Order: sequence, then C-alpha cells, then structure tokens
Amino acid sequence: MSGEILLQASDLTVKFGGLTALDGVSFDIRRGEILGLIGPNGAGKTTCFNALTGVYRPSAGTVSFDGARLGRIKRHTITGRGIARTFQNIRLWGEMTALENVVVATDARHRTSVPGAIFRTPRHRREEAAAIEKAAALLGFVGIAGRGEVKAKNLSYGDQRRLEIARALATEPKLLCLDEPAAGFNPSEKAALIDLIRAIRDAGHTVLLIEHDMRLVMGVTDRIVVLEFGRKIAEGSPEQIRADPKVIAAYLGVPDDELP
Repeated sequence: MSGEILLQASDLTVKFGGLTALDGVSFDIRRGEILGLIGPNGAGKTTCFNALTGVYRPSAGTVSFDGARLGRIKRHTITGRGIARTFQNIRLWGEMTALENVVVATDARHRTSVPGAIFRTPRHRREEAAAIEKAAALLGFVGIAGRGEVKAKNLSYGDQRRLEIARALATEPKLLCLDEPAAGFNPSEKAALIDLIRAIRDAGHTVLLIEHDMRLVMGVTDRIVVLEFGRKIAEGSPEQIRADPKVIAAYLGVPDDELP
C-alpha cells in the first residue's frame, strides 16, 4: 500500500576504528515515495547507503525492510529481498554489451537450477528469452533503446549512467537507491533524469536518492533527510528543508542559486 513504511533505519551507526562515520541516524522510507538523502561532503550519505544495502555492516542500530529485519545478511540476499542500487563510480561490465549487462542482472529473479541452465531445459530457454525481452524493454524505458548491442565501455558517460539504472531495475527492486545519478550531467541531461526518476516511481518503485545538485533534489523528491558529520540534522518536505536554519548553516558557502 502506498504510503506505508517500506524501510526503517533505527539508530544506525557505522564506525571505522575510532572514526564514527554514521552516528545514530534514524529515518524511514515510505512505499511509493522519492526520498532525498543530502548533506555536505563527508556527511555520511554514501556510508548510510552502504549500510542499507549490505556493503557495510552497521556497528549498531537496525534496518527493517518490508516488515523484516535485514540483520547480517549478504548483499545478494538483500538484492533478492528487493533493494537495488547504483554507484557513484559507475560499475558496469565494460566488455559486455548494454543488453548483456541488463540480461545478467535478471538472474536475480530466475528460478532455473544450475543443471537446468547447463542442459538448457525448456524452462531455462523460456527464462532466457524473457530476460532478453525484459532487458530490451528496460533499455527503452531509460532512454537508450538503440544502444543494446554497443559494449558498455563504448557508451557515452550519460548512457552508462542510464544503463546502470536499467541494470538495477532488472532485479525488480521494491526500493531503488540512486547514488549521485546526475554526476557529470549537463542541464538538459539533468532535466531528463528528473523525468526518468519520476517514471521509475510511477512504475511502482520506491526511490532513495543521494544527490549534490540541490535544484534536482528539490524538484523531484517528496521528502528529504539531511545529514551533517554523520548525524541527521533535519527531515521534511523540500519546502521545509529549504527554510530550515540548520540546513542553511550546513550549506554555507554553497552558491546562491543552489540553496535555498
């Protein structure tokens, strides 16, 4: 049901030796919304992402997703539960085509056994055909329908970003976590990205967004959580965040056209 809590982070803490990168952060993500996670450099945004998606194990606190505690489970299990992500530094299989990159990601939902794949049983062939069809549709959905046979390493930077989103969507996530998806984009590409993020939400996915571009964040999110030095300092609608004195103070030095 739209609006119910999909993910809940409670007192989430991540420490690296004597450094506390994330300090008792709590927030929730509601099904069907676009939540922004923002903060100055070093605020703990990517650390929080990594703790939610299984890259880091929290030092303390809990993460519950879709009614169940995630606990100390492996990353592929978290993907299977319905959380997918992109990375700030693009991570594609460069020698594979765009289509192949997405087809491989569909394996997260395949049911064929290893022997079935080896002997190419009818079920395996059906799944393979469906994966190719699904991957092609996702390439079209993100705006690179004509690039399926191009090796990922030969795509433009913007198309690589879109391919990474398509690959994440291929795992059929309930929650899609986007880490700096607009990095390196020009204004027209950012405008197209806003449309894509909205389309992703309209297709039934919930979105968690880390992004430095405040104009994009303010234009696409339903709610925003603000971190500074590993702690949450504010949470609310874009309008509330824009007017929050703590947020304005945290962003002193940011160009006037960025915030508020």
